[in-house]
Amino acid sequence: MKAPDAEARRAGLTAPMVCFLGAGPGDPALVTHRGTELLAAADLVVSDEPRHAAIVEEFVPAATPRTDAAELGQAATTRGRKLAGLAREHGLVVRIVPHDGVLFSTTTDEAAAVRRQGVDFEIVPGVGLAATATAFTGAPVTTNRVRSVRFVEAGEQSHVDVSKHRNTGHVLTGSREDVVSALGALLGDGWDPETPVLLSADLSTVSQLSVESTFGAAAELTRETFAESAQVTMLFGQGVEQHAELDWFETRPLFGWRVLIPRTKEQGSQTVRALSELGATGTIVPTIAIQPPRTPTQMERAIQGLVNGDYQWVGFTSVNAVRAVREWFDDFGLDARALAGVRVAAVGGPTARALEDWGVAPDLVPTGEHSARGLVEDWPDRDPLVDPVGRVLLPRADIATEVLVEGLTERGWDVHDVTAYRTVRAAPPPAPIRESIKAGDFDAVLFTSSSTVRNLVGIAGKPPASTVVACIGPATAQTAEDNGLEVDVLAEEANMGSLISGLVDHAVRRRAEALAAGRAPLRPSQGRTVKRR
Repeated sequence: MKAPDAEARRAGLTAPMVCFLGAGPGDPALVTHRGTELLAAADLVVSDEPRHAAIVEEFVPAATPRTDAAELGQAATTRGRKLAGLAREHGLVVRIVPHDGVLFSTTTDEAAAVRRQGVDFEIVPGVGLAATATAFTGAPVTTNRVRSVRFVEAGEQSHVDVSKHRNTGHVLTGSREDVVSALGALLGDGWDPETPVLLSADLSTVSQLSVESTFGAAAELTRETFAESAQVTMLFGQGVEQHAELDWFETRPLFGWRVLIPRTKEQGSQTVRALSELGATGTIVPTIAIQPPRTPTQMERAIQGLVNGDYQWVGFTSVNAVRAVREWFDDFGLDARALAGVRVAAVGGPTARALEDWGVAPDLVPTGEHSARGLVEDWPDRDPLVDPVGRVLLPRADIATEVLVEGLTERGWDVHDVTAYRTVRAAPPPAPIRESIKAGDFDAVLFTSSSTVRNLVGIAGKPPASTVVACIGPATAQTAEDNGLEVDVLAEEANMGSLISGLVDHAVRRRAEALAAGRAPLRPSQGRTVKRR
């Protein structure tokens, strides 16, 4: 549905279009497939900033122009008229609107104004408010005894739409003060002050906060709990009683945690996704940058040796090593077929996946510890009759790999340890990130090597004692302690899955200890003013 360029539009070869896209509650994962297609094809995206910032960042190409809907005017008809003008100028305009895009929305008014300007429009619904509130709070608005739902816009007149339907599930939504006004109106209309209610804001995000209350106490609690600018959803009816039983979202083990990931974007993206499934937000801070070796001659000879059959094995000890060799192959006009006849080893799962992405199926991946030591343990001894070549190429960073070199040499192999790339300390992260690290705004940091420890401290400063420090192995932990950090989590195995599991166990244990002591379970960043021990 990508619109042609401006010249084609001026020639009348295509019609302008405004698509109103219901974006759901704001979580990019809940945008419909049709929605992602439209955002990728848009010539201009109009959104409510910063409410839809995550969706725009996830699905809109960097080169696509964006406009804040607030700049189009206060009145829906004014916005619709301007949207039509933007469509004539740009082509396909995607207007992002909250939730399903229709309920408690000005979409239809804007769409009517677009039509009056002679411009076509489309409405693509998203995940609605009721479904989001019910799913993410675990409080159903219908039960086997409640067969109807009433949606009410919060405010002083809310009782008019509610009081005649006391055996119905209710969903009220509005600003914090509108919800407070609605509560007052309902109490004034004779509702029992002990009626249970569930109040929520920032639905489906890691900032989601839900509190149970009653009509009588909810107004004060709402003002204490939610920011004045918050959009609050209030549920009441029989289903509220099931909140504690069905609450799966806010009870995830790392819910609301901010976790620092000192890795490159390529290495850290999978970690971010894994953490999000556990309720946490991962922030990647690159601590190293990859550069070519100062003297390329050795690597040039090694590539030639691979092509000529001078090596029987090539061992990759990192994703960066795979990437570096791949770039060397590209420079020589080669591809993965040049490795035909050479056996390939990978130090672990991520390195193996990088090879598979290149079209190379590794012959050896450690069955135990994913490390140089684990690779040595599984590497076969050389048999001169079976392995006449006997040479192994280890393309690596400018950091020694003595464990692997010594281990393979003991097994009878002739090891060529060649620098394929250099690692240098990355540039410091932006000032807000550095300040957040030093202030303890991050709940945890995941260290995957000694260099990540040294480089993070060097470019961004040392996290305070309140930040949970998780290390992938003993050597990394020792480096962390040498840099004045107290290690809270040590992975049982040297891989990212084990490291995250260790952090989850720590968080669960921390929560259980707080509850057993009669304290509210706080995230580390929430209790940073209290000394850890």
